[in-house]
Amino acid sequence: MAIHLSKTSSPNTRNGAVNSQVKSNSRNRLISGQHHCGKGRNARGIITAGHRGGGHKRLYRKIDFRRNEKDIYGRIVTIEYDPNRNAHICLIHYGDGEKRYILHPRGAIIGDTIIYGTKVPIKMGNALPLSAV
Repeated sequence: MAIHLSKTSSPNTRNGAVNSQVKSNSRNRLISGQHHCGKGRNARGIITAGHRGGGHKRLYRKIDFRRNEKDIYGRIVTIEYDPNRNAHICLIHYGDGEKRYILHPRGAIIGDTIIYGTKVPIKMGNALPLSAV
């Protein structure tokens, strides 16, 4: 395990060490930051749209609308609120180890399994192509 020490350039960086073996959150590739710096201002920073601005910083969740994991079961792990849309989303862990967000199917609870394919039963959360419906 390698620990990297950095030179002190300010009192804030004194006695700091970074462990290179620490793994990041596996959901970080599903979440990205939005850059909202306008808040109703033009390029010079002057307010042009009144009553705009403020609000809490929001991160964008990448939603899988295609659902192209064919014939691989997925399990609902979490149900979360998405601040960027008027819907809840749920995190799916697929059998091959992949993780994706989908829009929350009404009535689905944590622990339910979902699947996409042509010969899957018609159930809440399952996805079928239009030719198989």
